[in-house]
Amino acid sequence: MKNEQLGDMNRKNMEAAMRLAQLSIENSQRIMALQSELARELFQESVANAKAQSGAKDPQEILSLRSRYAQDTAQKMMESAQKIAEIGNDARVEFSRLLTEQLASGSHDLMDSFQNFFKALPGQNPDVMEAMQQAMARANSAFEQITQVSATAFNHMNELAKKTATKTKK
Repeated sequence: MKNEQLGDMNRKNMEAAMRLAQLSIENSQRIMALQSELARELFQESVANAKAQSGAKDPQEILSLRSRYAQDTAQKMMESAQKIAEIGNDARVEFSRLLTEQLASGSHDLMDSFQNFFKALPGQNPDVMEAMQQAMARANSAFEQITQVSATAFNHMNELAKKTATKTKK
């Protein structure tokens, strides 16, 4: 393998790592924004609820206010948890896509490097080269099948998660 090929593979790996890091940062920021917004809303509602309770005339009214506040809080927490789960699922799908893309690209680059290496060997036997190319083609085909099955499984799991989340909302 030549230095240029190694450099190119390293560059591609660094670019993929940077994309994954950027995706992770963006998702973390989205989650933190959701949590901050939830905390702000809950604090404001808590203050409003405390004011309402202090102005209540009887224990039944206080109990009703507390119950409504608890229900509203639980609802907001569930909605926030669902949004965070959706962000996580979307991130998982994107990570899977990027990883699959990187592995497929790396596999292709590695196969090209091996072929170039064997072509450069002195006194090479064409049958050996053909056998190596067939073995690499089979390995690449198997990898592509695994990639497709994995992608299908991830998509299926995400659909199930979305259906479950939708049922939980109802």
